[in-house]
Amino acid sequence: MVSQAEKLLIDVGSTYFKVCTPTSIEQHFRDFNQDILDDLMSKCGDTISPFDKQDVHICSSANGGLSTLIIGITNSFSLKYATNIAFNSGINIIDTILFQNIEDYSVPSDLIDVVIVVGGVDSHSNLYSEKIFSYLDQLNYSNAVFVGSTQDSQSMRDNIENLVVLSNIIDDKLHIVEEHLKDYLTNLYQQDIEGKEEIKHLYEITSNQILSTPYVVNRALPHIETRVSVANPFILLDIGGATTDIHYSKDLVDENIVTENEYDRLVFKRLGVYKSRQSLILAAQSNEFVYELLLHLGVTENIYNEQTDKATKILMQLAIFLVLCKMSHYRQSYVNLRLLQINSIVLTGGITKVLSQDEVETIIAFFYRKILSSGHNPVAVMDSNYDIWTLGTKV
Repeated sequence: MVSQAEKLLIDVGSTYFKVCTPTSIEQHFRDFNQDILDDLMSKCGDTISPFDKQDVHICSSANGGLSTLIIGITNSFSLKYATNIAFNSGINIIDTILFQNIEDYSVPSDLIDVVIVVGGVDSHSNLYSEKIFSYLDQLNYSNAVFVGSTQDSQSMRDNIENLVVLSNIIDDKLHIVEEHLKDYLTNLYQQDIEGKEEIKHLYEITSNQILSTPYVVNRALPHIETRVSVANPFILLDIGGATTDIHYSKDLVDENIVTENEYDRLVFKRLGVYKSRQSLILAAQSNEFVYELLLHLGVTENIYNEQTDKATKILMQLAIFLVLCKMSHYRQSYVNLRLLQINSIVLTGGITKVLSQDEVETIIAFFYRKILSSGHNPVAVMDSNYDIWTLGTKV
């Protein structure tokens, strides 16, 4: 047996998994013809077997994140605050609906994992009418949560089946109160991971809670300088097979909402290089600068049809470019970052085993020149030894 002080760390992604001991890291592509546990043990059984269950720590991003639809009373407070909390809980927002115009919105056909209803301070009441119940009757969703005025909570509970009622996210001074909704959404995300049959089987080798990978990475960021040489301010990109996560310091946001957490994250569900390959290609084809970028990289759009190592590299480079576009003024999204202020762009995850620092910095330089019309050139920092992930499992 190994020393009691030693831990085994395992990360299960949508495409590959990695196993980290105090002295080594190994990474393997998943075999989708096998159960995750069987695949893991067939490739890493000799590494895993010496460890007690209490010393094995597992995180996963294999579920790709949850989807939500948010219904609110105002754009400036209820929708804005709920959107902030949902994004920073790693939830993918399908749409936001201003209640007064709810009849103008189409009903999504896909299953929504959680509907968030919000609006009003606790001194206000009767903010919603029968229109919201009619809309929800047409919607296919798994969970619903109300975080609006306490005076409306009973009527909402009476009319929405299995509704979860939490504290209002807007206090009497119109400040955001994020704790209760964020905990609920984080736990829902956690339950979704653990509810997958393949993930459940991993409890045969660990007695610790299986955490989400974005959560583990995010909680390492306040301590990142203990492991990685990085110049502040920075952003961190984790580009995987199904999603791309971006983590950032909140002082980089133009319109910041005061919360307790120093770092936030966004999860882009359809920007991945394996499981989300086709949606990544569609996003690239709709970006007016990608054609020029491909020429700059010495390839054409024919690369999309290839199943080669070079094609994977190009897709990873495109994912970097597209997520930077999404966080800039070029593509109006939920958050626009002050990208001209950052000095480092940290890359973590499997991308660091595929792209070189030069290949990353080529994309960064093209983005700043073409999109921001700037010679600013943040340094790419490659977390190729997964120091950030291992740090996040220990803090």
